Formats: sequence, C-alpha cells, structure tokens
Amino acid sequence: MRRVHLTIAGIVQGVGFRWNARQQALGLGLGGWVRNRADGRVECEVQGPPPAVAAFIAWAEHGPRHAEVESVEVEELAPLADEDGFRGDD
Repeated sequence: MRRVHLTIAGIVQGVGFRWNARQQALGLGLGGWVRNRADGRVECEVQGPPPAVAAFIAWAEHGPRHAEVESVEVEELAPLADEDGFRGDD
C-alpha cells in the first residue's frame, strides 16, 4: 500500500475539483479524503495500490476540465490500517 498527501495549486476551487477527485479515487479503488484550503489550494490524501495512487497523481496534475493546475506537491506518508472509503468536504 502507498499513501500520499497532495497539495494542488492553481485554479482548483469552484471548478468541480473535489467532486472529480472523489470520482477518480473511487474509480481507482482508493481510500482517503479531499478538501479546499483557505488559501485557494486543494489538498487530499489517497491510499491504495501503488499503480492506482500513481494514476491519481497523474490525474491531479491536470484535474477536471475547467481546472488550471499550476503545481502538485506530493508527500509520501505511512499507510493507515483503518482507511475506509473516500471523503470530501462538499
């Protein structure tokens, strides 16, 4: 298992980023969460098989259709034993 924390900057709020991130994560079988930050960025954590996590990171680098992603910071984390489902703050 692999777990990462992502911080995504650019035009990523108000463009459906969180909803699409949740759909991507669920489609890839990942657990975790996503939320908006007060500074205009979006952050999320995802956990699952390394190829699925890599696919999510690749998706986050461009996001949904109306997003304009400027950067994605990726921090490796220790996997959680009790990760269940994917949560969003919307």
